[in-house]
Amino acid sequence: MGERKPMNAGRPDHSAEPLAVMKHPKRKRAIRAIAAIALVGVIALAAWCAAIYVHIARFEGLPADSAPRHADVGIVLGASLWQDKPSPGLRERLDLGLSLYRAGTFDRFILTGGLDDNGATITEAEGMKRYLVGQGVPAEAIALDPDSRSTYENLSFAQAIMAERGWRTAVIVTHQFHGARALDIAQTLRYRDVQVQVTPSRVMNMAYHNTREVLAYTKWLGQKWLLHAA
Repeated sequence: MGERKPMNAGRPDHSAEPLAVMKHPKRKRAIRAIAAIALVGVIALAAWCAAIYVHIARFEGLPADSAPRHADVGIVLGASLWQDKPSPGLRERLDLGLSLYRAGTFDRFILTGGLDDNGATITEAEGMKRYLVGQGVPAEAIALDPDSRSTYENLSFAQAIMAERGWRTAVIVTHQFHGARALDIAQTLRYRDVQVQVTPSRVMNMAYHNTREVLAYTKWLGQKWLLHAA
């Protein structure tokens, strides 16, 4: 008798298929889930940035020449020096502060800002003082914070100067894009009856600075949470 062949002779053996092929549908589902999570994250990030930008932009509608209440001191927040002189953007802040001073809004300045990293040999505060003295402001009407390196430090150190000299109220002077964060920091530091006066910029790259401010404000909110948690 001839040898009988198995009934499945000549047919493919599906039982030997690799396990990876059998698991392929699960892999697709996992990839889809990861993609969905990533999309939600991108949408959430975009919504967050848009909300912060709207909050920041509310100062764009605030006139630079609106009449503030009289205060003991004007605090001009620092920015970069160029070759030891105020950059065009910093001059915009100083010129706003100067106009408020001449209008009698305050009788003295606190100028804030330490040594920056762009090759300056004097502090931002000293460079600002030289500019204002050159515009006719008496040196004795100017107090300096030459150590701060951030907006939070600008306002914290200025607040210490105010306490030392018995000054109680302040007008903070800065740019429109910076006003919301400056105000929130001042309120967190419990400034009394704080006011913020802002100027638009005609010399700065506002696309860059608005984007940077969204990130800076987000960073500040994290710092603020840590301050409250401490």
